[in-house]
Amino acid sequence: MPLMNSHPFPPGSIDSAERHLRAILTHAFQHTAQQAAVVVYDSRSELAQMLTAAYRRCLPDASFIAFDQHTPEAVLAGLHLLQARDLAVLVQSTNFRIDAYRIRVELFKRGLKVIEHPHLGRMAGQQALHYIEALAYDAAYYRGTGQALKQLIDSAGGAILDSGGAQLVYGGPLEPAKLNVGDYSEMKNAGGQFPIGEVFTEARDLATVNGEVRIFVFGDTHFLVNRPATPITLVIRAGQVVVARDSTPEFDEVLAKIRAEEGVVWVRELGFGLNRAFSRERSVADIGTYERMCGVHLSLGAKHGSYAKPHIKRGEGRYHVDVFAVTESVSLGGRQVYRDGAWQV
Repeated sequence: MPLMNSHPFPPGSIDSAERHLRAILTHAFQHTAQQAAVVVYDSRSELAQMLTAAYRRCLPDASFIAFDQHTPEAVLAGLHLLQARDLAVLVQSTNFRIDAYRIRVELFKRGLKVIEHPHLGRMAGQQALHYIEALAYDAAYYRGTGQALKQLIDSAGGAILDSGGAQLVYGGPLEPAKLNVGDYSEMKNAGGQFPIGEVFTEARDLATVNGEVRIFVFGDTHFLVNRPATPITLVIRAGQVVVARDSTPEFDEVLAKIRAEEGVVWVRELGFGLNRAFSRERSVADIGTYERMCGVHLSLGAKHGSYAKPHIKRGEGRYHVDVFAVTESVSLGGRQVYRDGAWQV
């Protein structure tokens, strides 16, 4: 029996999830009934149950494997039945672990389309409804805004992030932007973690990043959203955090861990979130989900596998901590592209 018949979900929540997931399957993945699908799920959280119920509606012919009711070998056997271009969906209250088997990486290697919903157990009640809203797939907005931002990023000689009384200046060009907008036509792998909605880059030369930025949320040592009572001001010199004004013990702990392992705190990713379901006021607890928030986030720490840097060996960075800027405006090459809480491209 579908879970929706036995659990008191908020009225209409599964209907909304079904509508959004159907749009993702149709427009982002171009999934058809001629392609096989396997959904691996657990029932440990309200949100996982809601999404599983919605997928049962969207994928009536799919195989559904209850992760907690099968051995790892049985789960893998079910996934191994899929052929290239088939679909694998992972609905996880935490993050599925099967010994050393990295599920999503291995599925991509086999040419499968992958939709991953991790850490759902961190978001309950109203946050679960925010999550479902964030699944809405507005292809015209995501792809149009994403491509417009990429063109501006790739040609900009610099950028300025104004966080209200503080400015962070990128004094040189940025790395070619990468998109997470549900368009996989020119990408090696189709899929990834959902919800989506992001364009990201970083300074080509990290030392060209200088100034100050006020952050209102950071990812703590448990990968949860931490919102200090007062925004923390980061002072950045030559791409490194040198001072954190109005800091908290929890943020001091994050900085201390990075410095203990890496010596300094680099500022790397410059992320432009596009997902309008999340804002400064509307958030969820999981930092990896909130990363799509419509606004700007940065990463602290040397780890950022998308871009190579001559002074940071690939694989030696240990930390990638997301922090979210109070964003009054963003300018790329002298053109303002963000204001009043929205992208202006």
